[in-house]
Amino acid sequence: MIPAMPASAASSRQASVTVLRFGRFAAMGTVAVLILIAGVWASWGTAQHVMLTKGRESGTVEVTRCGADMCTGRYTPLSEGSQPRARVELEKSVAVEKGRTYTVVMKPGGDDAVRSGPAGVLYAWIPLGGALLLASVVVAGGLRRTRVAWALALSGVGLLTAAFVAV
Repeated sequence: MIPAMPASAASSRQASVTVLRFGRFAAMGTVAVLILIAGVWASWGTAQHVMLTKGRESGTVEVTRCGADMCTGRYTPLSEGSQPRARVELEKSVAVEKGRTYTVVMKPGGDDAVRSGPAGVLYAWIPLGGALLLASVVVAGGLRRTRVAWALALSGVGLLTAAFVAV
């Protein structure tokens, strides 16, 4: 026969298990939220120029040369008050090819351009898509919330797939 635990020992053990569960929930919840905040932060640097276009210069860039990180080309304005430029820089990605023309929005105070339109918006939010995928692993493993994890993962995959198709 197994000796019975005193009531105070059983309640103290239950209290410590509850504290550990809450600690795990708080820690993993904080990590998941920080991952998502980092994804939004990384995306917003580009997305703000693409999504908030009022008052910004917009036009097209015909890509004439591509280096390791940047592509350059001639800028032709489409918006009022925008000036043509002989050379602007566009971040090189799999979506930018030499010889093609892209609609762009100019970043204020420089010669840097960002792709505009649906492809530009989706491309700008790619870091958030990756953060959603990473956070889904934390939510599933650390928080044991599989439905929420699936929702995060499917949102991330949907965003990345849409960006791949649009770009």
